Amino acid sequence: MSEVKPHLSYEGQINKLREKGCIIADDSFCESILVNIGYYRLSAYFLPFKNKDGKYVDNLSFEKVYRIYEFDRKLRNLLFSAIEVIEVSLRTRLAHFHSEKYGPLGYLDAATFNQKHDAEKFKQNIDREIENNKKVLFVKHHIDNYDNQFPLWVISELFTFGTLSYFYNDLTTSDKKAFARNHYKDMISWMRCCTDLRNICAHYGRLYFRIFTAMPSGFEISEAAKRRLWGAILSVKALYPSSEKWNNEFMPRIEALFEEYKEDINLYHLAFPRNWAELLKK
Repeated sequence: MSEVKPHLSYEGQINKLREKGCIIADDSFCESILVNIGYYRLSAYFLPFKNKDGKYVDNLSFEKVYRIYEFDRKLRNLLFSAIEVIEVSLRTRLAHFHSEKYGPLGYLDAATFNQKHDAEKFKQNIDREIENNKKVLFVKHHIDNYDNQFPLWVISELFTFGTLSYFYNDLTTSDKKAFARNHYKDMISWMRCCTDLRNICAHYGRLYFRIFTAMPSGFEISEAAKRRLWGAILSVKALYPSSEKWNNEFMPRIEALFEEYKEDINLYHLAFPRNWAELLKK
């Protein structure tokens, strides 16, 4: 077992960066960033520039790495807002689809799902969410006035993206086909990718130079690209409900972001092709 690394002063952290080959032109600026972001968090953004001996590539400046961090932060916020649109749309459409066919409480009947569905576990998860949110106005209203019975279009407001993915995956094959049509086989992988991406964004995780655990299907891209942000963002595009909003709201913002940081980022680190903007248009 290795020993825990010792605590370093900000001056010590700056010296450590210099020892590894990082060019620091302004110690005061560097310290202000380390104070507010932290050496450990920022160190992940040095990974693409690290040699096998632990030193950094030649001419790597602290300012460049910080700009990549800022690019990543802004990209995370942009993608999180896109996933919000997807999540709300999927909640609404799945609740309408299922309750129209099986009734407002049909989601509690195991017979409305496939044989893999664990109705008891599903109900336990729902009950836990109700308990955790019992002081929320709409939850309290249904507890007090409807004997703790929640129509699907109400209870789905408490569903996480992971629960939505679980819900869709447990539908019967015929219902999956009816809901997603030609893409029903790929939907679950896209939802898993968006769940993974959403959780990373929600916890301020790094997107740049990251290898993702979830891999999408249905796209003619390399295995390496499926593991990078390109595969995840293609899943976001596939699930995004409005072509007009995607092209007129999301695309101008992401294109502007990439333009702003074009001198700092490397498309290879994200597995983005050179014509990424053209390919992302709906």
